[in-house]
Parts: sequence; C-alpha cells; structure tokens
Amino acid sequence: MTGAVGQRIAVVLFNLGGPDGPQAVKPFLANLFSDPAIIGLPALVRRPLARLIAARREKGAQANYALMGGGSPLLPETRAQAAALSAVLKQARPDDRIGVFIAMRYWNPLTEQAAAEVQAFAPDRVVLLPLYPQFSTTTTQSSLKRWREVYRGPGREHAVCCYPRAEGWIAAQAEGVKAALAQAGEAPVRVLFSAHGVPERVITGRGDPYQEQVEATATAIAVAAGLVDWQVCYQSRVGPLKWLGPSTPEAIEQAAADGVGVVVAPIAFVSEHIETLVELDIEYAELAHRLGVAPYLRVPAVGVTPVFIETLKQAVIQALDRDGVSPHGPGCEGRWAACPVRGSCRKEAA
Repeated sequence: MTGAVGQRIAVVLFNLGGPDGPQAVKPFLANLFSDPAIIGLPALVRRPLARLIAARREKGAQANYALMGGGSPLLPETRAQAAALSAVLKQARPDDRIGVFIAMRYWNPLTEQAAAEVQAFAPDRVVLLPLYPQFSTTTTQSSLKRWREVYRGPGREHAVCCYPRAEGWIAAQAEGVKAALAQAGEAPVRVLFSAHGVPERVITGRGDPYQEQVEATATAIAVAAGLVDWQVCYQSRVGPLKWLGPSTPEAIEQAAADGVGVVVAPIAFVSEHIETLVELDIEYAELAHRLGVAPYLRVPAVGVTPVFIETLKQAVIQALDRDGVSPHGPGCEGRWAACPVRGSCRKEAA
C-alpha cells in the first residue's frame, strides 16, 4: 500500500543543535544537561545542576566554538540537508505539498518552534526523521519525547527510529573511507570508526541499542570498503562514569604502538560540528602528531552527499506506508528494552 497523493506532508528533521554564537553557549549547555535523558535525576536536582555545569564549562566551550568562528555550523549544514531532501521529495511526489522542518533539541530552532511551524502548515501526515543514524535514548528517544510533548497540530504521525545499515548511508560512508585510504597511499593505516560515546550504564541500565547499532554500521562500511584493519571507538568522554570503549584517543595510542597511521571516520554524525571540526580535526590530530601517528586523515561527514540524501528520501517514503515508529533498512534487531519497535524487526525479518 502506498500513501495517498495530493496530501500535505510535513517532514521533521531531528538533531541536537548547537550554539550560534558565544552568548548562546551557556544556555545551550544548560538545555543539554537539563534533559533527563542526559542526567537522570529528579528535576529539582537536575535543573540547578545543569545550570552549574553550564556555568563551569562555558568558557572552555566558547574557546572551542571560537575555533569554528564562534558558533556551530550544525544548523547551516542541516538547512542544506533539508533543502536537498525537499528537492528530491518533491520530484518523487509531485502531487503532494511537502514541507521540511528542522527541530533542534537544545538550541534554535528548538522543537517548540518547529512544532508551531508544522501546526501552521496543517499537514495530513507528519514524518519524524532523526539525523541520528543509530537509535539511542540520549538522542532519538529524547527528540521524539519532546516532540510529542509540544506538538498539538494535525497529521497522522510516522516516525523513523534508526537506519544504521541503510544502503545509501553505508555507501556514502564507504566512499569517504576509500577516498581517505587512496590519499594515504601505500602507508599502513587503520580505519577508526569513531562514534559519540555514552556511559556504559546507558546500554546496560536502559537497554539502549546504540552500541549494537554503531557496531552494525561499522561492520557494514568495512565490508563495503573491503577493509582489513579497522576498529570501533568512542569519542567525547567526560565525567567519572565508565563510558563505552575503547575511547578514540586510546585507539590512536594503540595505532602508535602498532606503527600504523589512522583514518578516522565519524560514523554517528551526518554533519560537521564541534565533535568533528574541533575534537577530531584539532585535538585528536594533535595527539596523533605527538605520538608519531602518520598519516592522520579524517573522513568528512556525509552532509548532502546524494546517496545519503537518497537514503533520507527513501526513509520518508517508506515511513508513509507504516504507522507508528519503524526503522529504515536493516541493522535494527528490535531486541533491546529501549527499542521503540521491540520485537517487530525480528518478526519482519523472519
């Protein structure tokens, strides 16, 4: 069954957002740490703690954003993806009126603004599409929850939970990896698939499928690119809790010990932002230089790569034929407690 034509379809792209200037850094951080998906404490404790953390981290974060011109490029990049997706959707469904909206979780345009814009659009259908390929309670679930708290407009809801092994997503990543390997030439290199880390208790305590899906993404890219020497690692670790490992710095240190260079591929990010442009390109590049790891190359985020935009288009079109929440493509096992389609993925595969 296919969706009826001549409809008003709102596509809502979820992402985390980022401060657009130095003055936005502190409120952005406060919004981030106020999210119960990030700090799972009662609101009376969490909110003042979030303000305290934001105040303490403000100057350091401002210095990092200054390296990118003072603010995050995430919104401009997401707008470019929204425009590209809108164009291909209108080609695919010319009889429908399609609007693509951006809902950022922690900074403008916030979910509340996007919800108001979608409500004014008065859609018949609403497709919720995260720009997080792998599902996590800290990203997709948080964005879905906030959307449902604030959206009061019309439209039958269709949500995509994840696409860890979607064909175009994997193809775009594999092409980037192969281009970096070609740049490395004959030098021995290891591909490090670097994903944003989470505390281990997010996986073990919440039943979060994120780690399994990250590993599924990495394996699929390795197969597509014909890799022999590769490893999954996790970046952005902060605080005293035990996080998923190995960390990306630890993986770079191991590469130094093994006498190989590295190609770093960010496999949980679809746009350039502070984790790629500062953490990977500056901080970890400096670490690699100190350790004598050469070459040190980084695969760009997929951005508006046509095969990736095609994946997003297909995710929207397929979601219109399904009610509720569903994955796009393979890679969702549907067996984790936090999975919104728990059990259904495996039944469909059977």
